[in-house]
Amino acid sequence: MKKLRVIITGATGMVGEGVLLHCLQSDEVSEVLMINRKPYEISHPKLSELLVADFNRLADYSNKLAGFDACFYCAGVSSVGMNEADYTRITYDTTLNFAKVLLELNPGMVFNFVSGTLTKSDGKQMWQRVKGRTEDALMNLGFKGQYNFRPGFMKPVKGQKNVRWFFKPFIAIFPYMFPKQSLTLNEVGQAMIHTITKGYDRQVLEISDIKILAK
Repeated sequence: MKKLRVIITGATGMVGEGVLLHCLQSDEVSEVLMINRKPYEISHPKLSELLVADFNRLADYSNKLAGFDACFYCAGVSSVGMNEADYTRITYDTTLNFAKVLLELNPGMVFNFVSGTLTKSDGKQMWQRVKGRTEDALMNLGFKGQYNFRPGFMKPVKGQKNVRWFFKPFIAIFPYMFPKQSLTLNEVGQAMIHTITKGYDRQVLEISDIKILAK
């Protein structure tokens, strides 16, 4: 079976770091390029890092971005304290600009976007609408495969550093109390790998879909 070459963003955050560590452990993945705005201290034979201060200028690095099977776009910011215009600029505009550069260089690529549970383009909350519009726009770009992940509570991968302190007390108990609202980041990472090797019949993946695809 062909070994996979993947791009991961957001490794300095919890979701991206978990997906990254899972991919480094996976025999199905031969190479990972992490694209970060700031350095992430980790060393692995499969791993290389590209620092891009402004994701809207990704095209400046085109010579390093061809030949990849997938991009797992895990970068993002919290909407807390942000107005809709600023949140749209980061969540919608930047993501779309980034995706368009990769699509031009890798027309056979799978592009996965980490959205969020309860995302809805006509939702009452600002972040729901912005992420919903982002999902809709990505699905219409023309990727070979494009999937939007809507995870809920995610148990970290062993060895993660980017786990916020207030999250740690819930790691052990939440999955037992609310199993249908819980995932592990290993499941998220494996489901992302399977979007390349297996595909899925839906482009929007809720928690139950991610669990199925991870198997």
